[in-house]
Amino acid sequence: MEQRTIHIIGHKNPDTDSICSAIAYTYLKNYEYNRHLDSKQHGRGLEEDLSDTRTKLYEANCAGKLNNETKYVLDYFQVDSPTYLEDVNVQIRDIDYRETKGVSDSISLHAAWKLMQEHDVVTLPIVQGDNLLEGLITVNDIAKSYMDVYDNTILGIARTPISNILEVLNGTLVNGNPHARLTSGKIMIAAANVDIVEACVEKDDVVIVVDREDTQREAILAGASCLIVCLNAKVSPEIKALAEEYQCVVITTYQDTYSTARIMNQCIPIRYFMRHSNLITFELDDTVDSAKEIMSKLRHRDFPIVDDTGHYYGMVSRRNLLAMQRKQVILVDHNEKSQAVNGIENAEILEIIDHHRIGSLETINPVYFRNQPVGCTGTILYQMYQEQHVTPPQDIAGLMCAAILSDTLMFRSPTCTPMDESAAMALAKLAGIDIETFAMDMFAAGSNLTGKTPSEILYQDFKVFHVEDTEIGVGQISSMNQQELDDLQEKMQIYLSQNYTKAKCDMIFFVMTNILDESSTMLCYGDDSVRLAEEAFVVEMNENTCCLPGVVSRKKQIVPVLVSTLQGWNI
Repeated sequence: MEQRTIHIIGHKNPDTDSICSAIAYTYLKNYEYNRHLDSKQHGRGLEEDLSDTRTKLYEANCAGKLNNETKYVLDYFQVDSPTYLEDVNVQIRDIDYRETKGVSDSISLHAAWKLMQEHDVVTLPIVQGDNLLEGLITVNDIAKSYMDVYDNTILGIARTPISNILEVLNGTLVNGNPHARLTSGKIMIAAANVDIVEACVEKDDVVIVVDREDTQREAILAGASCLIVCLNAKVSPEIKALAEEYQCVVITTYQDTYSTARIMNQCIPIRYFMRHSNLITFELDDTVDSAKEIMSKLRHRDFPIVDDTGHYYGMVSRRNLLAMQRKQVILVDHNEKSQAVNGIENAEILEIIDHHRIGSLETINPVYFRNQPVGCTGTILYQMYQEQHVTPPQDIAGLMCAAILSDTLMFRSPTCTPMDESAAMALAKLAGIDIETFAMDMFAAGSNLTGKTPSEILYQDFKVFHVEDTEIGVGQISSMNQQELDDLQEKMQIYLSQNYTKAKCDMIFFVMTNILDESSTMLCYGDDSVRLAEEAFVVEMNENTCCLPGVVSRKKQIVPVLVSTLQGWNI
């Protein structure tokens, strides 16, 4: 079975640590995987250096739009942005659907039936051109074609190819074009005397005969388009010449006249019976849950899978849905369900690498969970590189260093530990950057809020935290320009007073941090938000605003204080 991609992803509204850690851990995991494969296949020791990550088992993803600071970092180190992953719900592409090959609409009912028997299916997809879905034919459709009574002109009405007649009768073409089609006329058995044949056969008829040469001649002269000679009777040179002159196709078959007449309807092309309108289809990106809901309301056995341009991929049934495989994910820089990518409850979480408080995520199976009280996930990842005796390349080292500088506000945050500083110094050396110069440029790029809407500013770094039955949302932006923050405050006050309920949280706190002054201003909205802030930080509010000198860390100085105060209310 093909190895499935494992997604490494940070939280919604991703910051620099979330994105850079996902990329850095993806590199390390792919490196370890390839080193393991190489050791198994070639007997090399794990201590040997393998400079690439050839097999891409792990993929870095992001769960939201990148902010300016993160874009600056990726551009600086010339690293591609992770692929956006909207959700990790199980999709049609994640199940073992049947790759039933599509067929042409010109094949016979007989051929369609044989294919169904060979592949043990009850539905065949009909495609045209570049594998575009044209229609479907089912066992029921074929059964209906036998039970319904059609008149003897059906082959012409259905524009039946001569090749279909040859196939169904296992016949031999004596004369004529096998690619021609019947376009009119009826089917008849010429078993009567010559006079009756002469009177009954009309232009373009298909005439079933045996070895009577006079009957064969009269049928051709009467304008028959196709002569079927049964019991493998010989066709004389004179009849061949006459048939060629009158452009009459001649076919011989080992079947007798009764058997031939009985199975002629099997020659009809399936386009005549296929379903081609109001087809119920699924796309590869459709979720299994939505497919189940649709299937439960319909009696169809199988459903075709297409893309948004109609290209056909395979067939799916209820039975296939039972064997679905959850998406496999590794979470970095978060462990709260509210912060995780949509559909996380339907995914299989393999690992969590984080430096925040233990949150609300639940897993189906035991997982590798590494959580350390440091200032940045990038610091933990640097430790993991060291533990695996892997030296990160220059760009990956730069990303991890940038993540640490971002999360610790260049070591100003109270969350910063000696371990963070040591890791950043070592990584900066590998990346070939000056920490202070790079950090100031990075912060300047990130603090440029020009052109952003209040909504984009609020949600660019916004996290939701659950405290029993209460949800609090905390957004934060940082800048080195106090005037920019002052101008922003008035704009955000107007926006939040009118729109804070859209966040669907009980309380909203928006923190504007001055990196250089190491202080913050906090706006509070929602019932009891002002009271909570006053009690938590022992400050007096100016309407819904307060100043927090020395407060810069959401993780260590803001969220824990709000949460503990709120928990005290609930005792």
